[in-house]
Amino acid sequence: MRPAMERPSAWAHYKALVRKDVAQELHTKDMLTSMGLYALLVLVVYGAALAQAGSELDILQMAGGLLWAVVLFTSLLGLNRSFAHEKEQGCLEGILLVPMDRSVIFLAKATANLVFLSAVIAVTVPLFFFFFLSSAGAAPSWPLMIAVLAVGAVGIAGVGTMLSTITMNARGKDVMLAVLFIPLMFPLLWSCVSATTAVMCGAEGYMDTFVTSMALAGGYDVVMILVSWVLYDFVVSS
Repeated sequence: MRPAMERPSAWAHYKALVRKDVAQELHTKDMLTSMGLYALLVLVVYGAALAQAGSELDILQMAGGLLWAVVLFTSLLGLNRSFAHEKEQGCLEGILLVPMDRSVIFLAKATANLVFLSAVIAVTVPLFFFFFLSSAGAAPSWPLMIAVLAVGAVGIAGVGTMLSTITMNARGKDVMLAVLFIPLMFPLLWSCVSATTAVMCGAEGYMDTFVTSMALAGGYDVVMILVSWVLYDFVVSS
């Protein structure tokens, strides 16, 4: 009698799904190319808009908001494409037939989106510093911005994956995703901009602002990702 095949674990399903998304993107490069070009074009628009601002403009006070606007809208472009292959090729129906926890699909897709967003951020942030802050002189505390970018990227990838699933089959999904995504991102965006501005300017008491803002951003990530994880089975199966 042949022994029964052992059912793959949730961890094995998770690794297989992440590997699929990463390998597919490395093959097509659709999402990374579109996100990277979009971020570069936004930086060009920033340069044109600020070219005539004069020397009185305090770019450090604006840098946090400008940087996170690039990250937010670039991520929105990528999230619109996050389920494109599954939708166009009918892969999602096949994935849903696999006997596994649906929350594993959420975690795998969110991880893949986080990887792609992190890759774009790793290119965009140095370019932003080079174009706009090379002569402004950021405070010595600016390396703390790495922590802010990490917390912000996790929240964007987690909540964005949930919303892209909700709008996947909607008419005018691009607009619908933006309408849902931007208001929900506002608390995280506000916290990340505040923390980024604090470490870039390094004014007196900046650490208090940084810690408070990071606590708010971290709390947002935990709550929203847990809610998305719990509700994902209902969302993806409906």
